[in-house]
Amino acid sequence: MSLFDYSDSPVPVRSTLAEGHRRAFERIARPGMWWTGPERVAIAAESRAAFDCELCKERKQALSPFAVDGEHDRPTQEGLAPLPDAAVDAVHRLVTDPARLSGEWVETLTKDGELTVEQYVEMIGVTTQTLSIDTVHRGLGIPLESLPEPRDGEPSRRRPTQAAMEGAWVPMVRPDKLDPEDEDLYGGGRTGNVIRAMSLVPNEVRALTDLSGAQYLSMPQMMAWGEQFRSITRPQIELVAGRVSALNECFY
Repeated sequence: MSLFDYSDSPVPVRSTLAEGHRRAFERIARPGMWWTGPERVAIAAESRAAFDCELCKERKQALSPFAVDGEHDRPTQEGLAPLPDAAVDAVHRLVTDPARLSGEWVETLTKDGELTVEQYVEMIGVTTQTLSIDTVHRGLGIPLESLPEPRDGEPSRRRPTQAAMEGAWVPMVRPDKLDPEDEDLYGGGRTGNVIRAMSLVPNEVRALTDLSGAQYLSMPQMMAWGEQFRSITRPQIELVAGRVSALNECFY
């Protein structure tokens, strides 16, 4: 398992960030709710391969990302679990061109049975965690951590009973419609739609909340505008976050 030792970083890295990254990689290695541990690690590997994929670069320059066909550059790591072609393509698009995805694309992606909507949501969770952590490393100018060794076991395949379509591209769960085993999901209160968007796979909400708390702010901290939890103030954090989101063409 990667240790996330940031002692060689050109700038100091707080211990809580390293701890959050370790927890994220431990989660990626374990069986999820819809993917096995080996499949989740393979998804993480595809997110890294997408970063330098020549097909993805060509698509990014095209008028439409769906106008260019070809084969994706695949991970060089040996022994990875096989993934459906639809999953590979989706991971690469999520990493390299998310601003031009659409609800129609998600519907097409999942309608032929090669990929379920639950698998798609969990795949977003694994991809987002891997990309977030790798971006920290690239920003610091240090090598990426080796991906974790996958754990054995089967996915739980538990779908929230009250998940429903209500304006998003995938089913979500309202705070007042949580199953008993998911009552912790939103911290007992309100939450943003960017968090609720993952609620079809509750463990990915937990993963996103934990990593966001380590890299950014916890939910209670985000509601405390007058307090300072980082070396810069909350308004400064929001300014940086908003600018980075714009540069990354963040759809949300």
